[in-house]
Amino acid sequence: MEKMARAAQALSDATRLRIINVLAVKESCVCEVMQALDISQTRASRNLKILNEAGFLRMRTDGLFTLYALAEGKASFQSELVAVVHKELASDKVARQDIARLAKAERVGAGCGPRKSKSEPCCPPGK
Repeated sequence: MEKMARAAQALSDATRLRIINVLAVKESCVCEVMQALDISQTRASRNLKILNEAGFLRMRTDGLFTLYALAEGKASFQSELVAVVHKELASDKVARQDIARLAKAERVGAGCGPRKSKSEPCCPPGK
Protein backbone atom coordinates (compact mmCIF):
# COMPACT_ATOMS: atom_id res chain seq x y z
CA MET A 1 0.00 0.00 0.00
CA GLU A 2 2.94 2.37 0.67
CA LYS A 3 4.05 2.21 -2.98
CA MET A 4 0.56 3.11 -4.15
CA ALA A 5 0.36 6.03 -1.73
CA ARG A 6 3.75 7.33 -2.91
CA ALA A 7 2.66 7.01 -6.55
CA ALA A 8 -0.61 8.81 -5.90
CA GLN A 9 1.22 11.60 -4.07
CA ALA A 10 3.69 11.93 -6.95
CA LEU A 11 0.79 12.40 -9.37
CA SER A 12 -0.86 15.08 -7.24
CA ASP A 13 1.12 17.88 -8.88
CA ALA A 14 0.41 19.40 -12.32
CA THR A 15 4.11 19.79 -13.14
CA ARG A 16 4.73 16.08 -12.53
CA LEU A 17 1.74 15.15 -14.69
CA ARG A 18 3.18 17.31 -17.46
CA ILE A 19 6.61 15.67 -17.07
CA ILE A 20 5.06 12.21 -17.37
CA ASN A 21 3.24 13.33 -20.49
CA VAL A 22 6.48 14.63 -22.05
CA LEU A 23 8.43 11.48 -21.14
CA ALA A 24 5.68 9.36 -22.69
CA VAL A 25 6.74 10.95 -25.98
CA LYS A 26 10.53 11.05 -25.64
CA GLU A 27 13.35 10.11 -23.28
CA SER A 28 14.73 13.47 -22.12
CA CYS A 29 17.46 15.12 -20.09
CA VAL A 30 16.71 17.81 -17.50
CA CYS A 31 17.38 20.59 -20.01
CA GLU A 32 14.86 19.16 -22.45
CA VAL A 33 12.25 18.87 -19.69
CA MET A 34 13.01 22.47 -18.69
CA GLN A 35 12.53 23.70 -22.23
CA ALA A 36 9.42 21.61 -22.90
CA LEU A 37 7.63 22.77 -19.75
CA ASP A 38 9.27 26.23 -19.64
CA ILE A 39 10.36 25.74 -16.02
CA SER A 40 13.57 26.24 -14.04
CA GLN A 41 16.28 23.60 -13.63
CA THR A 42 15.55 23.38 -9.91
CA ARG A 43 11.86 22.73 -10.48
CA ALA A 44 12.51 20.16 -13.21
CA SER A 45 15.12 18.29 -11.16
CA ARG A 46 13.06 18.27 -7.99
CA ASN A 47 9.99 16.89 -9.76
CA LEU A 48 11.99 14.30 -11.73
CA LYS A 49 13.43 13.12 -8.41
CA ILE A 50 9.97 12.72 -6.90
CA LEU A 51 8.73 10.77 -9.93
CA ASN A 52 11.83 8.58 -9.86
CA GLU A 53 11.46 7.83 -6.15
CA ALA A 54 7.80 6.89 -6.76
CA GLY A 55 8.94 4.32 -9.34
CA PHE A 56 7.67 6.06 -12.48
CA LEU A 57 11.06 6.69 -14.11
CA ARG A 58 14.25 5.00 -15.16
CA MET A 59 17.50 6.88 -15.59
CA ARG A 60 20.54 6.24 -17.74
CA THR A 61 23.69 8.17 -18.52
CA ASP A 62 24.67 9.17 -22.04
CA GLY A 63 27.94 11.07 -21.92
CA LEU A 64 27.35 14.20 -19.84
CA PHE A 65 23.59 13.72 -19.80
CA THR A 66 21.35 11.84 -17.41
CA LEU A 67 18.36 10.78 -19.45
CA TYR A 68 14.95 10.12 -17.95
CA ALA A 69 12.29 7.84 -19.39
CA LEU A 70 9.16 6.19 -18.13
CA ALA A 71 9.92 2.95 -16.33
CA GLU A 72 8.84 -0.10 -18.27
CA GLY A 73 8.10 -3.42 -16.66
CA LYS A 74 7.71 -1.94 -13.19
CA ALA A 75 4.61 -2.35 -11.03
CA SER A 76 1.57 -2.61 -13.26
CA PHE A 77 -0.43 0.01 -11.38
CA GLN A 78 2.21 2.61 -12.24
CA SER A 79 2.11 1.72 -15.94
CA GLU A 80 -1.67 1.95 -15.87
CA LEU A 81 -1.54 5.34 -14.16
CA VAL A 82 0.92 6.64 -16.76
CA ALA A 83 -1.37 5.47 -19.57
CA VAL A 84 -4.33 7.27 -17.99
CA VAL A 85 -2.33 10.48 -17.53
CA HIS A 86 -1.10 10.45 -21.13
CA LYS A 87 -4.58 9.74 -22.49
CA GLU A 88 -6.26 12.44 -20.39
CA LEU A 89 -3.65 15.08 -21.26
CA ALA A 90 -3.92 14.42 -25.00
CA SER A 91 -6.62 17.09 -25.28
CA ASP A 92 -5.11 19.52 -22.77
CA LYS A 93 -3.87 22.79 -24.30
CA VAL A 94 -0.88 23.21 -21.94
CA ALA A 95 0.17 19.57 -22.43
CA ARG A 96 0.01 19.95 -26.22
CA GLN A 97 2.19 23.07 -25.95
CA ASP A 98 4.69 21.10 -23.86
CA ILE A 99 4.92 18.44 -26.57
CA ALA A 100 5.39 21.11 -29.26
CA ARG A 101 8.23 22.70 -27.25
CA LEU A 102 9.75 19.26 -26.64
CA ALA A 103 10.09 18.81 -30.40
CA LYS A 104 12.31 21.93 -30.45
CA ALA A 105 14.19 21.23 -27.19
CA GLU A 106 17.95 20.71 -27.30
CA ARG A 107 20.43 18.93 -25.10
CA VAL A 108 22.61 21.87 -24.31
CA GLY A 109 25.24 20.50 -21.96
CA ALA A 110 26.21 20.47 -18.34
CA GLY A 111 25.84 23.52 -16.17
CA CYS A 112 22.29 24.47 -17.03
CA GLY A 113 21.20 27.27 -14.83
CA PRO A 114 18.73 30.12 -14.64
CA ARG A 115 17.74 31.77 -17.90
CA LYS A 116 17.71 35.51 -18.48
CA SER A 117 14.33 35.20 -20.19
CA LYS A 118 11.81 32.41 -20.73
CA SER A 119 12.36 32.53 -24.49
CA GLU A 120 16.01 31.47 -24.42
CA PRO A 121 17.33 28.00 -23.60
CA CYS A 122 18.84 27.30 -20.19
CA CYS A 123 22.35 27.33 -21.67
CA PRO A 124 23.10 28.79 -25.07
CA PRO A 125 24.54 26.09 -27.37
CA GLY A 126 28.31 26.22 -27.64
CA LYS A 127 28.91 27.71 -24.19
